[in-house]
Amino acid sequence: MTSVDVLEVKSLTKSVSNGSGRLDILKGVDLQIKVGESLAIIGRSGSGKTTLLSIMAGLDLPSAGQVRMLGKDLAQLDEDGRAAIRAQHVGFVFQSFQLIPTMTALENVMLPLDLAGVAESRERARDWLDRVGLLEREGHYPRQLSGGEQQRVAVARAFATEPDILFADEPTGNLDLETGQHIMDLLFDLNKQHSTTLILVTHDRELAGRCGRSLALDQGVLEMA
Repeated sequence: MTSVDVLEVKSLTKSVSNGSGRLDILKGVDLQIKVGESLAIIGRSGSGKTTLLSIMAGLDLPSAGQVRMLGKDLAQLDEDGRAAIRAQHVGFVFQSFQLIPTMTALENVMLPLDLAGVAESRERARDWLDRVGLLEREGHYPRQLSGGEQQRVAVARAFATEPDILFADEPTGNLDLETGQHIMDLLFDLNKQHSTTLILVTHDRELAGRCGRSLALDQGVLEMA
C-alpha cells in the first residue's frame, strides 16, 4: 500500500447461507482508494453495494479477503478496535438519516464528538450546523425538521469529527430532486475543502458522474462503470 492510499481492499468475498445453499454477495473485490478521492460505487438494488460499504467501513467482516484502512487490517482488530478507528477516522451519511429522535439537532451533531472525547464539542457542533445552514434549528428535534433538514444535520454530524473518510449510502434516496442536489453540492464542497475521501454508494449514474471515479458492482463483481 502506498502512502496515499486511505483504503485498500484485496480479494474481498462475502458469502451467506440461504435456504438453497450459499449466496455469494461479493466475489473477489479488489480496490484501492486514495486520500481525498471521490469514488462512486453504482449498481442495481441487491447488487451488494451496501454490503461492500459496510465491510470497507469495518461495520461487517468479509468471508475472505482483506480491508486495510489507513494501513490497519480491520480483520485483525476486535469490535472495540474497529469502533475506535471508525470514531477517529470515519463519517457516515445514510439514506434514512439515522438521527436519534430524542436528541435535538445540536445534540445529534455533538454525539460523535462526545464519543471521540473532543473538547468543546458544543462549539464545534454549532459551527458545523452553521456551515450547513441550520444553526437556527439547533434546538429542534428530528420530527420537527423536513427530510432535507434532517439530512443536512446528518451531513454536519458526519463531518463534525473531521473524518479522513466519509461513506455515503444513497444519501439522496429519500429526498426530492432539488433537496438532493443541495445535499450533494454540500458533500462535494466539504470533500474539496477538507480533502476528505468520499465513497458514495448510489444507483444514480448522473450523481456518480460528479465523482472523480466510478465503479460498478454487478452480481458481486466490481468493474469499471
